[in-house]
Amino acid sequence: MRIFLAGIIQGSCRNLDVHSQDYRATLRAALEESIPSAHVYDPTENHKNSVLYSDEVGSKVFFTHNFMCREVDIIIAFVPEASMGTAIEMWEGYQNGAFVVCITPLTTNWTTRFLTHKMYADMDSLIEDIRNGNFQKEYAAFRETHPKLESDEV
Repeated sequence: MRIFLAGIIQGSCRNLDVHSQDYRATLRAALEESIPSAHVYDPTENHKNSVLYSDEVGSKVFFTHNFMCREVDIIIAFVPEASMGTAIEMWEGYQNGAFVVCITPLTTNWTTRFLTHKMYADMDSLIEDIRNGNFQKEYAAFRETHPKLESDEV
């Protein structure tokens, strides 16, 4: 099971500020504890200072991560406010058969409504579902009706 941790980085910041990324460690810990076989990818792990990248390096990272969202099984998107990058990651995953999960208060936003298979109002609710196995059951039920071809089957 390949999981991509999508979520707000810069959001609507107009300079080089970024939002707290603490949510990523919280999610990773819960996933690795409850689903030991999961391969969790955090796009910020190897790109802590990405806002300082040159256009050449930044665009390569941006497009590589978006391409990765086409290949994963699950995208977990943390969207406390609008995030254009996260919206693209959700779109790529949704269009390519990923189970898209969103943690957001933006319940009327079309992107979060129409590109999400399961929406959570807060992080605690998702963590609880991961720990009690409900998340895994929802993913299994989704996969029964939305089979995803492995890349070597294409």
